Amino acid sequence: MQATAKVKNVRYGVRKLRQVVDLMRGKSVEEAFAMLSILNTQKKGAVIVENALKSAVANYKQKSPAAVSVDDLVIKSISADGATIMKRIRPRSQGRAYRIEKPTSHLTIVVSSGVDKE
Repeated sequence: MQATAKVKNVRYGVRKLRQVVDLMRGKSVEEAFAMLSILNTQKKGAVIVENALKSAVANYKQKSPAAVSVDDLVIKSISADGATIMKRIRPRSQGRAYRIEKPTSHLTIVVSSGVDKE
């Protein structure tokens, strides 16, 4: 069995978010939480990924008919994708306008038990 958590339109760049996501791919949930607790002070993306991972674990516990330990769960897949880009205008000299692009991201985490062969 597996459970999914999606966080959409996070106001954070996808390149920055992927730096954290790439470290988490294929790890056990317990190991991922340990890594994220260290990264929390260094990367804003670590806080976003940690909250999404907590949500995925809670979703798994909700779906599971039996009691589940966090030790048994593994991150099956995790991805950060680009979302819409908010476009803003900054006035410049001589009537010009420069564009400011504010990126957003989508984060998807799939958690499954380590014994599953799905």
